[in-house]
Amino acid sequence: MQVFYTVAKLLSFTKAAETLHMTQPAVTFQIRQLEEHFNTRLFDRTHNRVSLTETGRAAYKYAEQIFELYAEMESSVKEVTGDLSGVLTIGASTTIAEYVLPTILGGFSSKYPEINLRLNVSNTEGIVSMVENSMIDLGVVEGPVTNKNLQVELYKVDELVLICSADHELAQHASISLADVVEFPFISREEGSGTREIILGFLEKAGLDKNNLNITMELGSPESIKRAVEAGMGLSVMSLAAIEKEIALKTLTCVSFQPQLRRDFSFVRQRQKFHMGAMEELLSYAKGH
Repeated sequence: MQVFYTVAKLLSFTKAAETLHMTQPAVTFQIRQLEEHFNTRLFDRTHNRVSLTETGRAAYKYAEQIFELYAEMESSVKEVTGDLSGVLTIGASTTIAEYVLPTILGGFSSKYPEINLRLNVSNTEGIVSMVENSMIDLGVVEGPVTNKNLQVELYKVDELVLICSADHELAQHASISLADVVEFPFISREEGSGTREIILGFLEKAGLDKNNLNITMELGSPESIKRAVEAGMGLSVMSLAAIEKEIALKTLTCVSFQPQLRRDFSFVRQRQKFHMGAMEELLSYAKGH
């Protein structure tokens, strides 16, 4: 049933095998056994596409309720017995995963050693998709979340700053405006990144055409962007939390914007889903950190 539920959720035998840490033939075998049990097909597999049959859709609906109820039972029993244990799967966008969560998760694990934490890293778009599809219990993202079916809670406010090499002409400015940035080569995060969407949104609010941003390079991680900026390949905009080490070592210079560019770091979870005690403890710990 778990294998069926995962394949139905992802509509991919390959992705389900990766998620469940199984081989694809093993996943196929489990599905075939379930289809034999019900004496009907649960999936249509045509033209390299997987879709649920009418029976499969009915089975998926009940499987979802079964696993939701099972998780609720398990969490309720642990709450009664005072047992905080089990697996908590978290997803975080790249900046948060690399520069914000490590100290929080480290401290939380020391306090609650029986809770096994798993961390998935993706951009904001990917993390929201994982929450929507119940692939993770809790997401932490750096961009706006538009799905009204998800519960979004503010974690903290982050400041975005311009980063440039120490010898760049803007490095000596006390503050700059967004209009100053469009004149220079810009190194951007990839599409789907929360940081990228926030920057483009700020440009539009400032009355600037986002297409005027001179993007000469797109890179998939903050670390690669920092190395490119250090090499003098362009400017970028990044979380102040992500460049503390480089500022201390004086390999990069940061300049604040006027007015300041701020964004929210937020927790994202399913609104209707039963909330595990371990998740509530983590949220409480993170907010108090």
